[in-house]
Amino acid sequence: MTTATAPGRTSTSSGGPTPPQPARRGRMKSPYPTWFFIPAGVFYVVLFLVPTVASFYFSLTRWTLFDVEFIGFDNFVRFFQEPQLVTGFVNTFIYAFVTSGSKVVLGLLLGVFLSSQIVARGFLRATIFFPVLVSTIGVGILFEVLMDPFGGPINEALAAIGIEGPAWLTDPSLALLSVALVDVWKGVGLATLIYIAGMVAIPQEYFEAAKVDGASAWKNFRHITLPLLRPATVTVVLLSLIGGLRSFDLIWAMTGGGPGFTSDVLASVIYKQYQAGFFGLSTAGNVVLFVVVAAIIFPLSWWLNRKGDDQ
Repeated sequence: MTTATAPGRTSTSSGGPTPPQPARRGRMKSPYPTWFFIPAGVFYVVLFLVPTVASFYFSLTRWTLFDVEFIGFDNFVRFFQEPQLVTGFVNTFIYAFVTSGSKVVLGLLLGVFLSSQIVARGFLRATIFFPVLVSTIGVGILFEVLMDPFGGPINEALAAIGIEGPAWLTDPSLALLSVALVDVWKGVGLATLIYIAGMVAIPQEYFEAAKVDGASAWKNFRHITLPLLRPATVTVVLLSLIGGLRSFDLIWAMTGGGPGFTSDVLASVIYKQYQAGFFGLSTAGNVVLFVVVAAIIFPLSWWLNRKGDDQ
């Protein structure tokens, strides 16, 4: 015999109320029908998947607009035998790690500074972010003029205080780092914005509790701010590293890969091969660039996110 009980419960004559059964967790269904995803799938296949597969095929050929000859891995062997191609390969890593590391450090410091109670905070935030909105080619042309060793405004300003300015873009030992410096100036605003968003999301209760415990500003930064800004740091690292590995437009606008091949990176070397008519070789370079970016970014993303979940 069953007696009435509170809603959601039943009881039997032989015992007390039976505990409620946990609801089965079914697979979460999308609120949209499947065919809603077809346009996005078509764009993905047409604009990414097909060109990617085609690039892998054409990298194994010697091709022109009118002829295709399959030659296997000869393009890749030649790619790594050319001294300027190897130089561009090495420069790509130097450029990527210098720019991404600088953006992380400066973006973090600026993000913390611009999240504090300072005068004209909004104006300073806008000033830091403004270079992100400017055309990269425009920035490259502007700094090519500013860094001109003969009469450029930067060297003229240094000469006014008794300092002899270097040949920023014509010295083989400085050209790549000079472009990297401009890249950091242009891109640090985005990193700062991401860190500011991360700072705003940190609950103030943590800082209030630390203040009661007498924690110093450095301890607040080390034990509260840095750990809770980890998602922002992961985002900045990945975005900056991808941008650095694929960089082309700023380098091409400022130095064209020169002097010689000293500031060439993979993307600029690939472009030069296209200009020279070595289409198969340049396509192989594109594949190498794709593999390099994927081989670095995917394991790094997995490791950073996994490490964050373990903490």
